[in-house]
Amino acid sequence: MKDLDSQLQGVQTAAIAGHVRPDGDCVGSCLATYNYIKDNYPQIQVDLYLEPIPNIFKFLKRSEEIIHECAEHEPYDLFIAQDCGDTGRLGEAAQYFNVAKKTICIDHHISNQSFADENYIFPHASSASELVFELLDEKKISKEIAECIYVGIIHDTGVFQYSSTSAKTMNIAGKLMDMGIDFTEIVDKTFYTKTYEQNRILGQALVQSKLELGGAVITSVVTKEQMEEFEVLPKHLDGIVSQLRVTKDVEAAVFLYETEDGYKVSMRSNGGMDVARVAMEYGGGGHIRAAGVSMEGNADEIIEKILEEMKKQLSSDVSEI
Repeated sequence: MKDLDSQLQGVQTAAIAGHVRPDGDCVGSCLATYNYIKDNYPQIQVDLYLEPIPNIFKFLKRSEEIIHECAEHEPYDLFIAQDCGDTGRLGEAAQYFNVAKKTICIDHHISNQSFADENYIFPHASSASELVFELLDEKKISKEIAECIYVGIIHDTGVFQYSSTSAKTMNIAGKLMDMGIDFTEIVDKTFYTKTYEQNRILGQALVQSKLELGGAVITSVVTKEQMEEFEVLPKHLDGIVSQLRVTKDVEAAVFLYETEDGYKVSMRSNGGMDVARVAMEYGGGGHIRAAGVSMEGNADEIIEKILEEMKKQLSSDVSEI
């Protein structure tokens, strides 16, 4: 697959979906594709399926048209999965993928096994949004589409600080800026600005964090009771694991928050550890320096399992601890 336009020829109905608990890249990339089709292919009936998105992304064009509930629907001519490593991560929208006449996957997760009919998968890309930009006709990208792509890129690169940021990433960002987007406001309002409640739960997570494996790994856990106490939802916990990661001298950060079925585990690496490998050991996935997995059981037991896998990648003097 070299471009999206060729894939849309003859299509009458299309669906787009990203992963469960959508983050900035998922929301940005999906809305970019959705807006591109709505703007340039009015004859195509297109639907976008995502779980409820964080309020900070609701300024993006047509975000109010996102469908959160998956009702019965005739098979789509085309289903586009974005920022998603497998059908399990599509949540309820997987039902549409499984019966679609044709499927496409646009993704940058190293764990992706090319599960669609057409796959545009580049694990070293900064974001799914960067890949979406490559597939769109630049002349047809509006300012509003540019905003969607820019949001996705800055959120998956930590505003261009992660190692996945390349010269190509910066070049694309420059082109988006030239399209007239208010890039400083986008960065400030969607990446840095936090509510009072978010700052409080971040402080709690930092206070109760622990150094493990001789200081090589930092861990923290937030329970359901704490989320209720601090009046936050899982979507408000974004950024905590990244803040843990920047602790001096640590090689990796592990952050857990409690769910109905167990714990969601987020991991970040400072370069010496492949956290995707750790996540995949327990059915998760992601990137070398950013990965996640859902696990059942006690938080302490989960952390112990994660640390055992991380030990294998650390230097011999640490692994003997």
